[in-house]
Amino acid sequence: MGKELASNVVFSKNVVEFVTVAVQYCTFLENPETQTSKEYTDKLTKLLPLLYLKAALLPETEIEEDIYPEITVTEDDYNYIISKLYTAYKENDTYLEVFLEDMKYSDTPIAASISEDIADIYQDIKNFISIYEQGIEENMSEGLYTCYENFKLYWGQKLVNVLRALHSLKYSIGEENPEEDDLDSDNIQDEW
Repeated sequence: MGKELASNVVFSKNVVEFVTVAVQYCTFLENPETQTSKEYTDKLTKLLPLLYLKAALLPETEIEEDIYPEITVTEDDYNYIISKLYTAYKENDTYLEVFLEDMKYSDTPIAASISEDIADIYQDIKNFISIYEQGIEENMSEGLYTCYENFKLYWGQKLVNVLRALHSLKYSIGEENPEEDDLDSDNIQDEW
């Protein structure tokens, strides 16, 4: 990719908008304040669709050789995110996964974890942001390529899967759902 073309791509409107949302997502997860599952769910159900949209609008890029961009998210960083979310969600952290290739061959349900999926998405995005913040255009272009490829192959599917679980937590009605303190199921049934 030519240097001028790379510069135009990494500073294009769609890339800058993706970076903006990605920074909000990572900053929210890195915030040391403890939040409830309801607070996490509320914010994540707003950030994740926006993150998906902005990632889907990223331009296709090509690179000249195999690259291995710098990885900045450590195992401790990853575990910190998982721990915070797992502590908030507890028994609601696990959900049934239906969009796995292995599901075709399984007689039993396959479980996934909200905290793990959120941390997996965080890991790819944070690695890209760290490269982007350095401002070296060639590295930014390589990081963009890797992030977008990972979106298509890996974390994009995780995002929509975990969003389904979060949506269920946020909007389901019943005693099992601690997310909804204000809903009275009798009033809703009367309206129908």
